Amino acid sequence: MEDERTDEALRALAEPRRRAILRLVAHDELAAGEIAESFDVSRTAVSQHLTVLKNAGLLDERRDGTRRLYRARPDGLAGLRRFLDDMWASSLDTARRLVEAERGIGDNDTARGSA
Repeated sequence: MEDERTDEALRALAEPRRRAILRLVAHDELAAGEIAESFDVSRTAVSQHLTVLKNAGLLDERRDGTRRLYRARPDGLAGLRRFLDDMWASSLDTARRLVEAERGIGDNDTARGSA
């Protein structure tokens, strides 16, 4: 399930306008109309982007009378953050092993050096 949410978040964030929308609502709750004013596209297009972001779990929507207010959901990025952290840690570990192999240092040598 978490992989599906991460995939959905990645697909949603692949579109530059959606990333821009998330930046707009990262710290402030904004009405759909206020968000739309920031873009050179129709309100319908912005509404579709908001729906994709909301369905991906990246936005919260709140109604205030006839207005819809949006705010980023930091926890919506938690799965994506874990994915990137794991990938980064794995890449660093691979890079460390390559450098150590190039220098003739093994895991046992590293362990002795830190003991």
